[in-house]
Formats: sequence, C-alpha cells, structure tokens
Amino acid sequence: MEIGSKIKELRLQLDLTQEELADRCELTKGFISQIENDLASPSIATLADMLNVLGTSLKDFFSDRKEPKIVFDKSDYFVSENGTGESTWLIPNSQKHEMEPILLELPPGGISNDRPPFEGEEFGYVLSGKIFIVVGDKEYEAKKGCAFYIDGASSHIIENRTDRDATILWITTPSNF
Repeated sequence: MEIGSKIKELRLQLDLTQEELADRCELTKGFISQIENDLASPSIATLADMLNVLGTSLKDFFSDRKEPKIVFDKSDYFVSENGTGESTWLIPNSQKHEMEPILLELPPGGISNDRPPFEGEEFGYVLSGKIFIVVGDKEYEAKKGCAFYIDGASSHIIENRTDRDATILWITTPSNF
C-alpha cells in the first residue's frame, strides 16, 4: 500500500499545504514530504495523529472500500428471457438495492412472464411501441411516451399486441425481478 500517496490525496482534498499539515501535526515540512514520497514511514502514533488532522481514522485509511459504481454500460448488463420477450438487467447485483431497473423488450405478439403479487411497487415507461398491461380482468393501454404505475398487490402481465417491437423501462421496488 502506498501510504504516502493516500496521505497526499487526503491533504489536497482539505486544501492543506505540506507546511500546514506539518504545523498541525508538530512535524517538519520535510518529513511530510518524505512520507508523501514514500521515502520515510511514520510511526503508528504519528500516522494516527496525521490522519486525525486529515479527518479520518486508521481503520478507514486502511480499509479496502471501493467507490460505488455510478455509471453502467452494456458490458455490465445481463440479459434473460421474460415470457416471449427479453429482460435486460441494467444494474448488476441490483437485488441488493431498493430499486431494480430492467429494459423489457417484447416482440410483436410478445407477452411478459406473469408477475405474481408482492409487497412493493412497479413503475414503467414505454420507450417504443404500444403495450397492454393486464391486471386481473382489467386492461390498460400505454404507448410510446406513456408511464405506468402498478401496486404490486395484484398479479399482472404486459402484452405487445402490435406488429412492432415494444421496449419498456421497468423499475420495481423493492427489487424482486
């Protein structure tokens, strides 16, 4: 582990000079420079003092926590069958999050899997085509540009009764696709 570069990164985030950090830690600017360039190693007590000034702890400084991924692309997606259509899971491991977004693509005459009742909610936005949402004995039509909201208390399916493909952005909370 490169302690020096992490110390420097924390110092720069706080907009401190080496001299300011040295003064606050009762060290010399030269020693701070040596630490940041990995030419010297501080004692545990000195490192703990430095990290305290830099607003962190030994535990957090040495943890291997990774930044959460924010942007996902096609290489992250997972595709599976959904009735006679196809679901593209847009966020990997989304089942550990509150929301689970997918793209549902239904070919002409396509139908989704039956969604059994669950404790949650679903939101959808029709990106292309026209669909019918069948909830019990009721049907609702939604075309490109329309959004829909379904309480998960009732089972339902989505059908494409046209001769064109339909694509829906479909989000469930809690995650349960």
